[in-house]
Amino acid sequence: MELAYIPSPSRGVLYLGPVPLRGYAFCIIIGVFVAVWLGNKRWVARGGRAGTVADIAVWAVPFGLVGGRLYHVITDYELYFSEGRDWVDAFKVWEGGLGIWGAVALGAVGAWIGCRRRGIALPAYADAIAPGIALAQAIGRWGNWFNQELYGKATDLPWALHITSSTDGRMPGYYHPTFLYESLWCVGVALLVIWADRRFRLGHGRAFALYVAAYCAGRGWIEYMRIDDAHHVLGLRLNVWTAIVVFVLAVTYIAVSAKKRPGREEIVEPGAAEDGSDAGTDGGTGTDGEPVKSGEPADAKAEAEAESGTEAASKDEEKSEGKSEAADEAADKTADETESAGKKS
Repeated sequence: MELAYIPSPSRGVLYLGPVPLRGYAFCIIIGVFVAVWLGNKRWVARGGRAGTVADIAVWAVPFGLVGGRLYHVITDYELYFSEGRDWVDAFKVWEGGLGIWGAVALGAVGAWIGCRRRGIALPAYADAIAPGIALAQAIGRWGNWFNQELYGKATDLPWALHITSSTDGRMPGYYHPTFLYESLWCVGVALLVIWADRRFRLGHGRAFALYVAAYCAGRGWIEYMRIDDAHHVLGLRLNVWTAIVVFVLAVTYIAVSAKKRPGREEIVEPGAAEDGSDAGTDGGTGTDGEPVKSGEPADAKAEAEAESGTEAASKDEEKSEGKSEAADEAADKTADETESAGKKS
């Protein structure tokens, strides 16, 4: 008898009249909002305009959803196109099945389009939203819990996941909650990227590459624990190989980028500082070393002091002119008195 375990929901959908409210969809939506919220805060801190992240997300999110679904359908095509299957099910996204590899790849295409329309470099935008994407994945994985899917091998650990459904070949029992492992790992990845970005001032896409590499490192061993059907290559699941390849590419990018383009971008969104928007929280220092407010030129204080000096000089000049006029009047008065005395004498 199991004394402790993680229960599965009795169903993954609730009905508000005729309208279905699906737990999987809610997790995806909440994840997107969190990613945009955190991405916006990081973008503004880097010197961008508030709202830019959301505007570009309008392009990135739909592309990402399509890419994630395409990757899943292509790599698990037998679930939709084999004998006895209905190909229409390939369009039922709410039933689960989004591949993160396709979501990130095609989502990047959508983000690139949005960035091009705003005149923004994609690497800077990717750095800003990287932790948010990791948190979105952490939240989205709970959609698998609602659908009772993507669990690991059988276990008697106290945090075992209790599967109760027997549909689609499931066997009720207690299994490793791989959805929970990946969710916690993604939270750790988000914190790692935020820390490393502050510590090393990552730029030119290196924060995003760190997110990719860290996620792949965790996905590799978590994927190895799963027991759902998957294609195998040389004894390893396809997603394990994908994680290995993408990890190597991400680490290579970090190394090469750090040599070719060290440091961080000074300007991430052209014109953000000049138009008086909420761009940036670190305006640097003025000519005397005092901090300058966001959006204020570095020499703003010097200009203010120069204007103050000019006004003081003008006042001094006015006082000097006033004294000169008084002296002239006094001299004229003395001359008049002298002339009058001469006439009297």
